[in-house]
Amino acid sequence: MPYNLENRLVVGVASSAVFDLHESDEVFRRDGEAQYRKYQEEHLNDPLDKGIAFSFIRRLLSLNDLGEDPINDPLVEVILLSRNDPDTGMRVMKSIAHHGLGITRAIFMQGKAPHEYIPALNISLFLSANADDVRAAIAAGLPAGRVLDSAIVDDPNDSGLRIAFDFDGVLADDESESVMHSTNDLKMFHANEVKKNNQPLGPGPLKEFFMRVASIQSCEEAKRKADPSYKNRLRVSLVTARNAPSHERALNTLKSWGVMPNDAFFLGGIDKMKVLAVMKPHLFFDDQSGHLAGAATVAPSVHIPFGIKNLTP
Repeated sequence: MPYNLENRLVVGVASSAVFDLHESDEVFRRDGEAQYRKYQEEHLNDPLDKGIAFSFIRRLLSLNDLGEDPINDPLVEVILLSRNDPDTGMRVMKSIAHHGLGITRAIFMQGKAPHEYIPALNISLFLSANADDVRAAIAAGLPAGRVLDSAIVDDPNDSGLRIAFDFDGVLADDESESVMHSTNDLKMFHANEVKKNNQPLGPGPLKEFFMRVASIQSCEEAKRKADPSYKNRLRVSLVTARNAPSHERALNTLKSWGVMPNDAFFLGGIDKMKVLAVMKPHLFFDDQSGHLAGAATVAPSVHIPFGIKNLTP
């Protein structure tokens, strides 16, 4: 029987998202591919250090214990998608084993962007530090985000997983952002949202990922009901520049999808960094670089280069 990915939360990761590759990349840029190969061979058994998304991936995989058969039928699958060839990629696989990450499936494509395989693997989120690969994936209509150099949140005494999302251009499309972008008038933006209050926005790049995460939350809630002593680990937050009255359309859109976050922050221009510094999410997704500049100083951050805000300088 083939291994079916359709009913799982599948995340694709480049090694650059999970591990710190600054030293390896410097060898490649400075000395070329031949010396890079030699360097990787010489350091084959030296585990790579943890990268920005490491804690997120480790905690996400830990939720497999919510399923009836975590080994053979996991709720979450993480697949490595790498630009390395199989030989130079061996160090990454050894590092995965060293750190105890439950990643066993991988695609190695020598020097080639692997994003075209995202649909084939039912991936609802692809994380990479390679800006070109992420932009190419988004341009192809695929769910991808660029992991930024940012603060790492990884308290070993904290078993929770906190994920924070911007709304427009991330979960939903950029229809509303386009109004604000073209008019630069907050009153017109709010008027448009009130007028279309009951018209759900279209899906953004991470809608499907959000839906899959919500299904994991349902499994966790079922476990809590069966075992009242169990404390939920997964918490999802909406952190958006929207505020009243435009908040209603965002909530109505999520309701139309049959999902709802645990928390919603409608900040209306308040710096998101202030909220994220308290929340300490293990990953925060936003489509606007301006918001991420501050956010990245307090939380692991991912840029979703989608929509009108990413078409102009």
